[in-house]
Amino acid sequence: MTLGEPWTAADYVVIDIEGNGAQPPELVELAVVPLRGGVIGDVQAWLVRPPTPITWHARQIHGISDDDVTSAPSFDDIVPDVLGALGDAIPVGHAVHNDLAVLRRILPGWAPPFAVDTLRLARHVLDLPSYGLGALVEHYDLGVGLPAGMRAHRADYDALVAAKLLIELAATLNPRGTTLAELRQAAGTTSAAAAVDRTLFDLL
Repeated sequence: MTLGEPWTAADYVVIDIEGNGAQPPELVELAVVPLRGGVIGDVQAWLVRPPTPITWHARQIHGISDDDVTSAPSFDDIVPDVLGALGDAIPVGHAVHNDLAVLRRILPGWAPPFAVDTLRLARHVLDLPSYGLGALVEHYDLGVGLPAGMRAHRADYDALVAAKLLIELAATLNPRGTTLAELRQAAGTTSAAAAVDRTLFDLL
């Protein structure tokens, strides 16, 4: 695969993490959505029992309580499943550096070559008053056709709409066909194999 090929020639995994409000964040929920050949696959999602309680502020955002994760596995219990879902694909996320920071801390052997940030891509191709995921879902009407019961700020919903968002943004970036090089440049991708590049992240 070369950077001159269509962006759809690469395999992607769209990720979203919900945390417990601690600093640094501890995982409460993780969702992974494969994107191969420009086609969105099935969502894989896990509730995770964090080592410390979920804060009130975090509960107000995602609605997950300590009771909801009492019987959930610890992250160590699901590491093989998570690594299998991530594979060797390119990670994608909205403000993806947040997700990478958490995953690289708890998956020290996971080192994808770079990641695609739909927030940076949206800022590159659109002129909107807000680039939050909710505003972009509304802009592209991405909530249509989602499975019943999904709601914003849960990992499965956010990962799935981010996958749909990437497809829309890539089509907007170059209607004749976005290449992997164009996507990488426009999305301000980051190397997950190296130390966190604060200079790049500060551009967000």
